[in-house]
This record gives sequence, C-alpha cells and structure tokens, in this order.
Amino acid sequence: MLIIQIICTLFFLFDAIGDLFFAHDIFAGFDHDIIELLVVIALSVSIAFTVLQIRQMLHRQRRIEEQIKIASGAFITMLDQYFEEWKLTPAEQDVALFLIKGMSFTDIATLRQTREGTVKAQCNAIYSKAKVTGRSQLLSFFIEELLSEELIASS
Repeated sequence: MLIIQIICTLFFLFDAIGDLFFAHDIFAGFDHDIIELLVVIALSVSIAFTVLQIRQMLHRQRRIEEQIKIASGAFITMLDQYFEEWKLTPAEQDVALFLIKGMSFTDIATLRQTREGTVKAQCNAIYSKAKVTGRSQLLSFFIEELLSEELIASS
C-alpha cells in the first residue's frame, strides 16, 4: 500500500512541477483527467487500507495489553498459592515479593522499616519453607513455573 501511495504522490508532484515550470504537460500524451482520476482512486483506496491496518494493529495492541494484565494477575495468583502452600507469614510474603522483584536486603529492610538482619532471617525462613537454597533458586523456581505451565487459557 505504501508503494501505491508513493507512486500517486510522485505522479501529483511531477504533474504540479510540469504545470508550473513547463509550457507543455509532462503527461501530454495521455488523457490527463482519466489518469488523475485513477490516481486519486488508487490513493484513496490505499489510504483506506492503511487506516484499516492501523485500526487492526491498535486492536491487537489493546488485546495484547489485556492479556498481559491477565497473565500478571495469574502470576500473582500463582505466587499466592505457593505462599499459602509454604505457609509463609504475611511478613515473609512481603519479603518474598521484594526478593522476586530483585530488591537488596538493605532496600527491603528500609521499605519494611526493619533491620537487615531481620530481613535475612525472614529470607532464610522463606528458602527453608520453599525447599530452595537461596534467592537464585527461588527465582528459578518461579521462572520454571512460568515456562512450564500456561498461566492463562488460550483464546
């Protein structure tokens, strides 16, 4: 479609240049009005198709954004299920979420208004309950869950 629009634009450009600078018309050998009408029709059709494609892309983008929201909610639901299964306390659940987000012990302690030692103790309790040895295994566990199961049903 873009090629048709470019050809039509070039036609009108050369036509205008010919009308302005030359005594004779560039397209003098053709029935000028018919060619111009065909070009206008072609340009109009190509613009209509372009608008249609843009609308389809915007619709697809909205649908993808919706699916991302659904997947995000499904991920949170999955986290909640494991936190419940592991019997994490509310404080441990908060710390686990911060760990998954990649925050440091210092940052978690600051946000939770506790000491870093408390956060480390909570992390060790989380690792023990989740049967992992550290943060990287905890993250790997959830990444593996994301990759191995379909979080949302295909539509």
